[in-house]
Amino acid sequence: MYSTELVTDAQEFAELAPAWGRLYQKCGAATPFQSHAWLHSWWLSYGRTGRLRLLVVRDGRELVAAAPLMLVRRPVPSLVPLGGAISDYGDVLLDDDHGDPAVAALTKGLASAARTALIDFREVRPGGAVERVYDGWRGPRRRVHDSLCLELPAVPMDELVARLPSSKAQRVRAKLRKLTALGVERQIVRPDEVDGALRRLLELHQLQWQGRKVTSEHLQTRFCEHLVRSVGPMVRSGDAVVTEFRLDEDVVAVDLTLLSRRLAGGYLYGAHPRLRERKADVAVMLLDACAEHTGVDGPRTLSLLRGDEPYKHHWRPEPVVNQRLLLARRRTAPLMAAVVCDVAARRRGKAVLRKWKERGGDGP
Repeated sequence: MYSTELVTDAQEFAELAPAWGRLYQKCGAATPFQSHAWLHSWWLSYGRTGRLRLLVVRDGRELVAAAPLMLVRRPVPSLVPLGGAISDYGDVLLDDDHGDPAVAALTKGLASAARTALIDFREVRPGGAVERVYDGWRGPRRRVHDSLCLELPAVPMDELVARLPSSKAQRVRAKLRKLTALGVERQIVRPDEVDGALRRLLELHQLQWQGRKVTSEHLQTRFCEHLVRSVGPMVRSGDAVVTEFRLDEDVVAVDLTLLSRRLAGGYLYGAHPRLRERKADVAVMLLDACAEHTGVDGPRTLSLLRGDEPYKHHWRPEPVVNQRLLLARRRTAPLMAAVVCDVAARRRGKAVLRKWKERGGDGP
């Protein structure tokens, strides 16, 4: 017999860590952004009192499903995934061994928890567990596109290079030889040294973007606290790996890669300008390190995560569009319609701006 509970207390959320960890391991679709360490730490840095809405489903005492959500008031009253803008994927957790009954219990619980709010799942990776909830939802629902991610096959670096046209492949091999000739060495950071390495990562990240446009949140104290608090436990559980790169015995770059059963993704890095001054290709260096974590028994996908930056396309990645899944009850259907209209208007606005830029920014 399945039971559902809506957890609204942050201390209860903290105490769920062991059960959450077991459920996370049993959900094949889970990404590192659904781990307890990441989500609970995010809540401590970004959550607001009274807004936690954590729906859990149990079979007896065992946790078999969970929807980590919070209530927001704007732009419309909604239940949205924990993790916010700094998380590349949002989803629920479902125990793969419990099947449709657990899905049905979670779906029914979400309908009850929503009340007068829209349920708005952002950044759902195709194949995400919440798609099963969407398929069984009895009320109004809509699916729209969200962010673009770029993905590569989970193969060693030499196979990634072999996928490129011969001229590009030769240049990449030359860049790899250059890194070796410079004496760039990399080392996996031990769990007890992760905190210091992450602080160095953020210092180098700020240095590398000095004088250029940077994601301002990465420079905030709350982001640093979240990263340091969450990644240590994730490294110990195998959900993250931190790599330091040294040149002449100095740490000149630090990379954070997040791991799950289905993907490995380079989340954030910091690199000293000295590397570029020495003609080292930082992108090649980082991808080479990340590809080491996609072995035969490892993830099936090497994700470049969100973003359509030109340097990512050099590797001939596959574009994969995250989904935004909107679930409403009859009384909240107008809220869903308003969100869908807003999405369409923003998409049209971006298209107009893109065409304007393609014309050189001139008027009609």
